[in-house]
Amino acid sequence: MSFPSIRLAAASAALLLAGCASLPGGRAPADVAFVVIGENGAATARVITAAAHCPPMTIDGQAVPMRVRVAKSGIPARPGQPPAPVSGAMLACEAPIPAASTSASVAAHALPLPKAAPARIVVIGDTGCRLKGKEAQDCNDPARFPFARVAASAAAFKPDLVIHVGDYHYREDPCPADKAGCAGSPHGYGYDAWAADFFTPARSLLAAAPWVLARGNHESCTRAGQGWWRWLDARPYDPVRNCDLPANDALGEYGDPFAVPLGGGAQLVVFDTANTSYKGLPPTDPRRAAYAASYRKIAALARQASYNIGVDHHPMFGFGATRDAKSGEVMLFGGDRGLLDAFGDVDPLYLPRSFGMLLSGHVHLWEQVSFASEHPTQFVSGFSGTAEDIVPLPATPPPGKTPAPGAIVEHMSSWIDGFGFMTMERTGPAAWLVKVWDRDGRERNSCQVEGRKSRCAVAQVR
Repeated sequence: MSFPSIRLAAASAALLLAGCASLPGGRAPADVAFVVIGENGAATARVITAAAHCPPMTIDGQAVPMRVRVAKSGIPARPGQPPAPVSGAMLACEAPIPAASTSASVAAHALPLPKAAPARIVVIGDTGCRLKGKEAQDCNDPARFPFARVAASAAAFKPDLVIHVGDYHYREDPCPADKAGCAGSPHGYGYDAWAADFFTPARSLLAAAPWVLARGNHESCTRAGQGWWRWLDARPYDPVRNCDLPANDALGEYGDPFAVPLGGGAQLVVFDTANTSYKGLPPTDPRRAAYAASYRKIAALARQASYNIGVDHHPMFGFGATRDAKSGEVMLFGGDRGLLDAFGDVDPLYLPRSFGMLLSGHVHLWEQVSFASEHPTQFVSGFSGTAEDIVPLPATPPPGKTPAPGAIVEHMSSWIDGFGFMTMERTGPAAWLVKVWDRDGRERNSCQVEGRKSRCAVAQVR
C-alpha cells in the first residue's frame, strides 16, 4: 500500500513554511511557520524569520499581532567552546491559537489547527544528518539522508497530530574535506544547520498538522540546546534557561513534563530526558534526584487520565544491539540506565500503572516490545533520517534477557536499516492500530495495541 503523492499546489503553499539552510547571493532564509502543542493541549503558532519584525497573524478572519519570543539574534558560542560558525540572526515570534478557532494563517498561508481528539497520529524521531567527528552522513544525497521524503510521505497520511521523539540536530562538525556526499553542508549550532537538518526537510509535515515535540540528547545544553529553547520548546522562552551560559545548565538541562489531552480519557505525557546517561546515574549524581523529581510530576499528570502514553527520547523498555569488533558477536543492550535508576528510586515499575505505551527514539531503528509483566508497551521510532543502526535485533530476546529489571518480554518486533515513520490510529478507549511505513509510504508492519499490550504482524521486517 502506498500513499497518494502530495498535490503540487499543497507543496507550493508549504514553501513559505520552510526554513532554508542558505540562499545564493546572501539572501535571507525563508520564513518557517508551524504549530506547537504544549501544556493541556494549548496550541501556539511559531514563526522563525530573518525579518526585523514579527509578521501579522489572522485567526478566524481577525488580525492578531504575534509577540516576540526571542529578539533577532544569532546563536552565541558558549564560554569555553570554540567560536561558533557564522550563522544568520533570526527572530522568533509566537501567538496562541484559541481552542475554538476555525482558521489561522500567517502571510495568507493556512496553519494546521489542533483537534480535540486526534485519531491519526504520525510518530517520527532522530531526523537530522549526522556530521560528528569521523561519522559523516551523505547529507546531500536524498537516498542517504531521506528525511524530506519521509516527511512528505508522512504528510500524505494526513495526520491530525505529529509527534517527534527527539534529536532534530546532527550537523555538529564540518564535513570532512574528502567527503563529497556532505560537501558544503552547514554545521554547528546556528540556524543554518538547524534549517538544513530540520526546518527545510520537514516543510511538508510542518504544514500538515500541529506538533508535539520531545527533547533529545542532541538538544542538551552542551550540544543544540540553545536552538531547542529558542525555537521548539512548547513553553514561554526563559532567557536564564536558554543554555547560553554553562553556569545556568542546572536549569537549562531540564524541562518539566506536560500533558496533552487526546480525548476519550487518554492523554500524552511528554517528558524531557536530554541529560540522562546510558551508563546509569550513581546516587550522588544530582541528575538522579532531578529525574526522580520529574517522575513525581509525571505521576501527578497521569492522574488526569485513565490511559496515558509517555513521550520521551530515551527508551526504558527497548533493546539495541552492537557487534563485538573482534568476535562479531551480537550483544543486546537494554533501556536507558539513568532513567531506570532515577525512576526506579520512586517506582519499581518505572512508570505509573495507567501508562499503556511509551514512545521514544534515540536508537536508530523501529522497534516494538510488549511484556507479560505490568510494564507499558514500548515503541521506538528513531528511524526517520539520521544514519541507521545496522546490527539486527533477534525476533525474540535470549531467555532471561530484559531491557529493564523485572520486565518480562512477551512479544517483540523490529525493523533495522530502513528509513520511515510510524502511525497510530485510535480504535478504542485504550486501543490503537500502529503501522510502520517506509520512506515512500509503503506499509511494512502492523501492530494492535490493547491497553499496555501489543502484538505485531511481522517479527522482523526485511
